[in-house]
Amino acid sequence: MDNQTYDVVVIGGGVCGTALLYTLSKYSNVQNIALIEKESDVALVNSHTNSNSQTLHFGDIETNYTLAKATKVNEGASLVKNYLLAQDKQQAIYTKYHKMVLGVGSKQVEKLKARYQEFKQLFPSLKLLDRSQIAEKEPKVLEARDIAEEIIALYTDEGYAVDFNALAQSFLANAINKTNKKIDLLLETKVTKITKNREQYQITISDQIINAKIVVVAAGAHSLLFAKSLGYGLDYALLSVAGSFYFAPRLLNGKVYTVQCEKLPFAAIHGDPEVHNKAIARFGPTAKVLPLLERHNYSSLIEYFQTAGLSWKAILSFLKILSDPTIFKYIALNFIYDFPLIGKRLFIKEVRKIIPAIKLNNLSYARGYGGVRPQIVNLKTKTLEMGEAKILGDKIIFNITPSPGASTCLQNALEDTERIIDFLGDNYQFDRQKFLADLTATEDLAPNY
Repeated sequence: MDNQTYDVVVIGGGVCGTALLYTLSKYSNVQNIALIEKESDVALVNSHTNSNSQTLHFGDIETNYTLAKATKVNEGASLVKNYLLAQDKQQAIYTKYHKMVLGVGSKQVEKLKARYQEFKQLFPSLKLLDRSQIAEKEPKVLEARDIAEEIIALYTDEGYAVDFNALAQSFLANAINKTNKKIDLLLETKVTKITKNREQYQITISDQIINAKIVVVAAGAHSLLFAKSLGYGLDYALLSVAGSFYFAPRLLNGKVYTVQCEKLPFAAIHGDPEVHNKAIARFGPTAKVLPLLERHNYSSLIEYFQTAGLSWKAILSFLKILSDPTIFKYIALNFIYDFPLIGKRLFIKEVRKIIPAIKLNNLSYARGYGGVRPQIVNLKTKTLEMGEAKILGDKIIFNITPSPGASTCLQNALEDTERIIDFLGDNYQFDRQKFLADLTATEDLAPNY
């Protein structure tokens, strides 16, 4: 493998890295590709079933999305939905549920009414439900709730719980098994260094070096670490937010969200039936700040500080963000949610915003569940930036993909493939038309529910 040269090397085998491999393999004439993953298989970190809320985000009930952001996210998530409808006839990768976001109290009710008027054209299936209609769909939401409490919901039956690990496996299988191209899958292979040498990149793996014309780093929080090692992304740092969950016996028929706090880029508490087990509901995520690039991987502590940096600019940015009373209170409280005994007693107050009658013994901490979502800190503005970040370099791309990165993995793959083809030059093509044709015609793909 020494001195092996690839057209494209993708570093990171999560759902975003495998989506890019699939897109390059099926829709471009790039012949020589490698996917490097440090784990024993693909999608074992943030794309693992236990590490995320298993939600395909469209932007319809995510109240922290503007119409412009929802439009873009909807385009990307629809590509994933259409892929699932075409490729997963047995629904081994996903389960379809209805979903809603609750507006409780006059302020939230008015907000959701206004949101419905603004968003209903983008999402034709979106409905505004009153109290009696909510009770029909989700009886536990109304049980023991104050009858005088004002409540409405934005509702759609277009809700998808996705096993992103299985989705990544599907991308990988369709990339490798249905092509005569040279595609190397390098598992249990850790990249220790990336350097630029004239027109190529040299990637050090263990005691070997492979060469690449183009490199795409899709390694979550580690992407910024690699970017900084090459002089890119110096104006960014990361606030690593770890999400945890609590389990409860089946109390919901679908996904139920709460209204997002405007100042927070983190997800509001929601309840979701498990993708492969409707008898279990998962509540969360909590959101506590940890100095790690990967949840439960304490060896990433040093890497976190290398990524965040210990400059005055970084320290002042973190202090400014955490000095906001709303953010500080939220982070402090969420840190306590993971504590034994007291954590559950505090967290149940949040769950009761969805199911007022839930009892303490209904909840159990989902030990070992939850991943890290790297929130982008802009060191120039000293603010948090919501959503994914992409850093473009000289024939190299770095993707940092907090939520909704998994939902828009195919849209991201499309955009990166176009950049890769442009980097490679005139002899390379991407069949964008076929890509979109395959993933936008849903009328004949949808199963009967």
